[in-house]
Amino acid sequence: MEQRLIDKVAIVTGSGNGIGKAVALRLAREGADIAVADIDIKSAEHTIREILDAGRKAAAFSIDLANISQIQPMVERVVGEFGRVDILVNAAGVVQTKPFLEITEDEWDHILDTNLKGTVFCMQAVAAQMIQQIPREVREAGRADRSYGKIVNLSSISGRRGRALQTAYAASKAAIISVTQSAALAFKAYNINVNAIAPSVVPTPMWEQIDKEYSRILGKEPGQSMKEFIDQIPLKRTGSPEDIAAAVAFLCSFDSDYITGQTLNVDGGFEMD
Repeated sequence: MEQRLIDKVAIVTGSGNGIGKAVALRLAREGADIAVADIDIKSAEHTIREILDAGRKAAAFSIDLANISQIQPMVERVVGEFGRVDILVNAAGVVQTKPFLEITEDEWDHILDTNLKGTVFCMQAVAAQMIQQIPREVREAGRADRSYGKIVNLSSISGRRGRALQTAYAASKAAIISVTQSAALAFKAYNINVNAIAPSVVPTPMWEQIDKEYSRILGKEPGQSMKEFIDQIPLKRTGSPEDIAAAVAFLCSFDSDYITGQTLNVDGGFEMD
């Protein structure tokens, strides 16, 4: 495998399992050292063992992204451990499947705080660090001469249109698309590329939860909701965590230096608008 990220330092949130873990492992295989950030420190430690076995440096960082006071200290610990930050992948997230009329304020706040607020303030803290790393003469010139950082946010095809049973989740993922564009504009002078990925069905613990909740609400057999969704995908299969990780790795590499403010559907053709 080509090592497009040799000696880069990446923070990957939600990388204890699922898509986040696949992203962390892919970036490591491409040469990056990885800060594995997750609310579940035990799962994060499992991920770092696999990264270390692959020959890259890794460290685990426990963080609850719904509590933004934890974000800046985490970034400072990462810089203390690795010396810098070149890449941020915001893969952490939570989901809820529930009828619109039954959503509580606490549930709404939990989804939005974790998926949206956590992403925004991670971007803020890491972008500030990336800017600080730019040579002073480049900063003072007011226009960076090359890419000085890559940020990739995980949205979802649920962010592309409304979802009757996933109102809060869909709202958070739609907002990710918007704040990705805002951040791309905010950091353009520093040549920090900010993009997003919108996956469809990917077999992870999160999708197992979605399928169970849909089945309970709609009175279907377990697995039926996922099967019906897959039937609507032109490529007639789920995505894999590795499919998503490959797209993220591209957006983290020099191959994407002329791409910013975009949300790439990695969905087997489900969304074509």
